Amino acid sequence: MLALEDVQVLLDADAGLVRALDGLSLSLQRGETYALVGESGCGKSMTALALMRLLPENGGIGRGRVLLDGDTNLLALPEYEMRQIRGGRVGIIFQEPATSLNPVMRVGDQIVESIETHTALRGEAARAKAIEWLQRVGIPDPQRRIDSYPFEMSGGQKQRVMIAMTLAAEPDYLIADEPTTALDVTIQMQVLDLLRDLQRERQLGLLLITHDLAVVASMAQRVALMYAGQIVEEASAQEFFKTPQHPYARLLLQALPDADRRGEPLVAIGGTVPALWQPFDGCRFAPRCDRAQAQCHAQVPELTGQSHRVRCWFPLSAEPLRPLAGVTSAATVDRPVSQSPVLSVKDLSVQFRSGGGWWRQSHVFTAVDAVSFDLHAGQTLALVGESGCGKTTTGRAIVQLLRDQPLIAVQGQALWQSGAAPVQDLFALQGDAMRQARRAVQMVFQDPFASLNPRMRVADILEEGLLTLRPEWTAAQRTERVAGLMDRVGLRADALSRHPHEFSGGQRQRLAIARALAVEPTVLVCDEPTSALDVSVQAQILNLLRELQEQLGLALLFITHNMGVVSYLADQVAVMKAGRIVEQGPASQVLGQPAHEYTRTLLAAVPRRP
Repeated sequence: MLALEDVQVLLDADAGLVRALDGLSLSLQRGETYALVGESGCGKSMTALALMRLLPENGGIGRGRVLLDGDTNLLALPEYEMRQIRGGRVGIIFQEPATSLNPVMRVGDQIVESIETHTALRGEAARAKAIEWLQRVGIPDPQRRIDSYPFEMSGGQKQRVMIAMTLAAEPDYLIADEPTTALDVTIQMQVLDLLRDLQRERQLGLLLITHDLAVVASMAQRVALMYAGQIVEEASAQEFFKTPQHPYARLLLQALPDADRRGEPLVAIGGTVPALWQPFDGCRFAPRCDRAQAQCHAQVPELTGQSHRVRCWFPLSAEPLRPLAGVTSAATVDRPVSQSPVLSVKDLSVQFRSGGGWWRQSHVFTAVDAVSFDLHAGQTLALVGESGCGKTTTGRAIVQLLRDQPLIAVQGQALWQSGAAPVQDLFALQGDAMRQARRAVQMVFQDPFASLNPRMRVADILEEGLLTLRPEWTAAQRTERVAGLMDRVGLRADALSRHPHEFSGGQRQRLAIARALAVEPTVLVCDEPTSALDVSVQAQILNLLRELQEQLGLALLFITHNMGVVSYLADQVAVMKAGRIVEQGPASQVLGQPAHEYTRTLLAAVPRRP
């Protein structure tokens, strides 16, 4: 058993001493999956870091123990002994593969390093084992890709490399911090099946940290819901999804997007997780709870119960919650399409050419092949498909991030129309005309850590686009706009004075969305914009996007692998495979009656409640 007993983690911050974890206790048995869920900033990832003794420099353990096999306190071990435990006995898959992989080492060398450190394999045997693990996690052509660098891989492929590197050491316990966030549904199913197989083969204990409740429902035996550094509910997965007792748990489950909620706002929890440097006189969720009473604000509740524990003075009755819905519904209604599109992409092709030389020939790779679709004002086109199929490259080409690069050839047209102005081809614009187009066509990137300048404060990041693309706005208008964006994406006003590294992954994604919305675009290309968000913030963002569509006629190109979001938000769906669109049509038709075998495979891989 791997157990945390009354663990308190303290962080020395400018605002004061932050209690990131406050009296956390949980236990993980060999062979079971224990899911840790909750909003960004509630302490899920800090739990993993504390367990592995990987806390930041300003962090430390205030009290508590971390026990391995009942008698070894990991917090008391010298570092040289902990290095054998870390990776060998207890492995961890980090949330952001782009920052966890060494950018100047080939991915194969990084996997081999893990194998040689924690197993008896060496040399060619270790390399063969690395290739085997790359194949098991779904990397295509592993014999060739083992010599690739991280920057040559998509976000989903980098995540698979991280999983392979961790599992190759064959640990007894595995901490998986959002292990399938960047993966499409088919690879997600493959990785989850792999984890299940490993549990059966090696009695692997899995601590699953995630905000994807559908994955939790299909994987976990036990579920713990965290809020503000504490566990507020713990139960078997079946009881948690059927009869949640904490108000926070029920609100989270009601915030899940699906086709049955299409056309109506999702349940969004108001406010944010409270600052953890302040003392608490009552329940930490009380300021956001619609059932809070005087006792909730005056007295601190304890975690009580036997098999189903809850930290609440007035837990909900055992009234069953409606089951998690699937991704399709007969009630799905597609909104009518406007006559003229705001953006029309015709025969878009993108080719990447590797540089040649006297020692090698140049190689041409076609990432996008003759892709065509229309984006209409006030509507959403969802672009779905596996990692590496060309979805992100399509979005980057449209927002002109691939132009004027010597090794990239972009062909086709992206016809853009603004109001009564004549139709313009984005690929042919220059100078001021291109600047206006950049204001109208914005993008939310998949990796918020890589897309935010780490040296700039949040206020400067959000104002930078306004200064460049909205020069007519006054300083007061810019300040008001920035403050309003913070509230709309669910962040406190004090976030404006902080830097990106001071936020969790989900909070950084909210900042990236706020930056894209700052200049009031008419077309928004969203590359996995909610993949790093928990369900409550995802509901806020989806509600915000729908509101913007209704108010401003915002057109969305939504690149995603979350079929629940597709069924809730999308009007049209385009399915990509190997650079081509293999099926396209209204959401109700593509999701309800898919015509292509590949589309049926994608939908069959969506995790559902068992």
